[in-house]
Amino acid sequence: MRSVFAAAVVAALAAGHPAGAQEAPAVTLGQARASTAGAWAGELQYLDYQSGEWQGIPVRVTVTLEGDGNTITRRAAFDDGPRVGMVYITSLALLGADGATEYGTGFRAGRTPELSSHTLALTTASDATHWTMQAARDGMDADRPARIRETTTREGVRMVTLKEVDFLDDAGEEWFSRNRTVLERVDG
Repeated sequence: MRSVFAAAVVAALAAGHPAGAQEAPAVTLGQARASTAGAWAGELQYLDYQSGEWQGIPVRVTVTLEGDGNTITRRAAFDDGPRVGMVYITSLALLGADGATEYGTGFRAGRTPELSSHTLALTTASDATHWTMQAARDGMDADRPARIRETTTREGVRMVTLKEVDFLDDAGEEWFSRNRTVLERVDG
């Protein structure tokens, strides 16, 4: 009797989850992007290639999810030392109709505005505050053509974005860490 019941339970479960079927992700790209809205503080870090250690300067970031629920405004401010002074970067990003392409532009005084499009992918996601997202695009880095990959990992009130590049004007594939932002949420 017990084996008939167990077989019925297994059959019922199998009917609800066909072999090879994947469950819906716990969070969508849009939800993950939206969860970045708020005030953040931390460090903008650069890898010292000689010592192999990360060096950082304080940064404050404010992310606003605009009224359409799809456009994000990101404002970052940091002091880049006595020669440069305060740096303010404002960027706008919109998730495309395909749900995986993010179109953006960035503004910083003294620089030509950047236009970009990234292909986004959630590599892990358990909920809206615990996920890893990759953004990939081809562009320029250090005045060289490069494949650029930014990996953002959100773990509750902590969010880290690592920028890596693979220069396309040399043989082979070799990724270099360029910089990262290490942030903690400051508005609850």
